[in-house]
Amino acid sequence: MRVSELLALACASVAIASPVDERDNKGTPSKRPDTAIAPYHPGKAFPVSPARTKVCTVRARGSGKDDSKNILKTIQKCNDGGHVVFPKEENYTIGTALDLTFLKHIDLDIQGTIQFTNDTDYWQKNGFYQTFQNATTFFQLGGEDVNVYGGGTLDGNGQAWYDLYAQNALILRPILMGVIGLKGGRIEDLNLRYSPQWYTLLANSTDVLFSGIDIFGGSKSKNPAKNTDGWDTYRSSNVVIQNSHIDNGDDCVSFKPNSTDIVVQNLICNGSHGISVGSLGQYKGEVDIVRNIYVANISMSNASDGARIKVWPGASSALSEDLQGGGGSGEVKNVTYDGMIVNNVDYAIEITQCYGQKNITLCNQFPSNLTISDIEIKNFKGTTSKKYDPLIGYLQCSSPTVCKDIKISNIDVKSPSGTDLYSCGSISGIEDQVHCTTNGTKGGNS
Repeated sequence: MRVSELLALACASVAIASPVDERDNKGTPSKRPDTAIAPYHPGKAFPVSPARTKVCTVRARGSGKDDSKNILKTIQKCNDGGHVVFPKEENYTIGTALDLTFLKHIDLDIQGTIQFTNDTDYWQKNGFYQTFQNATTFFQLGGEDVNVYGGGTLDGNGQAWYDLYAQNALILRPILMGVIGLKGGRIEDLNLRYSPQWYTLLANSTDVLFSGIDIFGGSKSKNPAKNTDGWDTYRSSNVVIQNSHIDNGDDCVSFKPNSTDIVVQNLICNGSHGISVGSLGQYKGEVDIVRNIYVANISMSNASDGARIKVWPGASSALSEDLQGGGGSGEVKNVTYDGMIVNNVDYAIEITQCYGQKNITLCNQFPSNLTISDIEIKNFKGTTSKKYDPLIGYLQCSSPTVCKDIKISNIDVKSPSGTDLYSCGSISGIEDQVHCTTNGTKGGNS
């Protein structure tokens, strides 16, 4: 089942662009999608996006020539009330980092294909540094009232990056789509392909909808595409991610520090590490908050996890060469997972405050400084993989004083051998809700 097969759900609407009075060249504008935010909404109304009054068309130079300067010039010309068309038959090449955080009242209608060059030396030096976990981006898209759609493709040309990362885990791999400082926007009906790292970073943004996004990209060599999260939200609120298909190699969606009031619904995830809160508490002295999250109607296949909350312990630990941390503070509060079908998933549910620390005894000696509370996980069905059989879940906190009010109900998930056991520890009352065992405390996928 692909994005095109997902049912459109009727609810709130956004103004559709009306006929325009200026045309450059022969670009034919798409109609702006009028997708409902449904069935769930984070609560705060999204701002209305008015009709645009002019159209500008971007033409590709062809033959792999860098189109960055022409793209920037056209967007600047059409900013503040325009509709920029990237026609369907055009293939664009971007070899220069683009800062598009100045956008205002503009639609980017991407019907063609935009591919970023695989000049790994250039992008490591010139990608936009985003501070969190050494994240960098090819471009920065932000501003006020920005809509991106059109059915086209953004291609990160990731194979060179997958191979280079296998040689050096400390390289700076760009994120395919950097949505940075966007105040009001809808990003819909796009194909994201072969990102070097995460596919989408949403940072310092509010009132943003993602809908109808198709994500795919694997390695063609022996070196896998790693850390290719579908979405990572960071310091952002009032966000909806819905009606999308994600085939990737890491978190389907990940709520990074200070992500609040977010709805994720109607997703098909394959090959991922689940819908994840975190990781959090990575940096000592920093306060991470994830609050008011609702995840509903998810299909999760061939993944390490279904629902996942991952928090670093109170002492420093190392998960891998390029991922270490621990000792940060904050909270995870009011998070609901409601409805998930799992198929060949290692853990249907994983909650850990020992992320990066494989020694549970040592983790308990240095409990997490970040609390987990008011968590509800319900209405799951399906079958786990053989990896942790007879376990179907992993529920290990570092101390019951920092991990409480966790409710798990109506979970119809079995291991291949027919069991429904969880590895449990330091969560008060969890034994009354699920079948716990003290055996098999192995866990904590990357």
